[in-house]
Amino acid sequence: MIQIAVCDDNIDELSHIVQLINLYKVSKNFSCKCTIFHNGFELISVLEKGKRFDIYCLDIIMPGLTGIDVAKEIRKFDKTTPLLFFTSSAEFALESYSVKAVNYVLKPITKEKFFLTLDEVLEKINADQEEDAIIVKSNEGIQRILISNLAFVEVIGRNVLYHLYFGKIIQCTESFSSVCDKLMKYGCFIRPHRSYIVNMQFIDTIENHQITLQNLAIIPVAQRKIREIKQQYLNYQMEEQ
Repeated sequence: MIQIAVCDDNIDELSHIVQLINLYKVSKNFSCKCTIFHNGFELISVLEKGKRFDIYCLDIIMPGLTGIDVAKEIRKFDKTTPLLFFTSSAEFALESYSVKAVNYVLKPITKEKFFLTLDEVLEKINADQEEDAIIVKSNEGIQRILISNLAFVEVIGRNVLYHLYFGKIIQCTESFSSVCDKLMKYGCFIRPHRSYIVNMQFIDTIENHQITLQNLAIIPVAQRKIREIKQQYLNYQMEEQ
């Protein structure tokens, strides 16, 4: 079921968007759950506790935290989830691109305009779901991890930790050798150390017996593997060009 967050300080506008979502559900036979927030602080507070949504509908002009401010916070947790801006002003349209908003819709929001916008968003979600991914059984339940979001994996004792690029860590209890078998079939992974697997998409530098990722995570490289890892990364970069 798709989880939608709607954030608007205007109760009438908030009710209008919820009504449009309900109309869309009936018209398209669409299953979703809508959660409303009256300001950006409420939404951020829920995100900090670990809650996530599949779509965010944000008003831009709100007291305290603007929709752009909220979007920047969301992007710290999730780099790809669709963001929709609903606003009465066009002045923030350019800034909305900085947080990779899917759409910027001017109020008043008609049924036709809303339906078209949500159609486009759901197409994007469906396309993302076709990306390479693995399914893991974590402490929180069954989870799907996009390869494009997975920065590195490490094993500590009997626990395997999947580190996503935007900071989330998914902890599982499984064989690290089976994890290696599962991930190494993708051409973007290398194993620089017996306890780590790294996604080369996120490598910034390789030097001094360590790998530094774009999110500043530091991964050790076994001394005997330094030359091999550098060559693998060079080959990967040449193939990507």
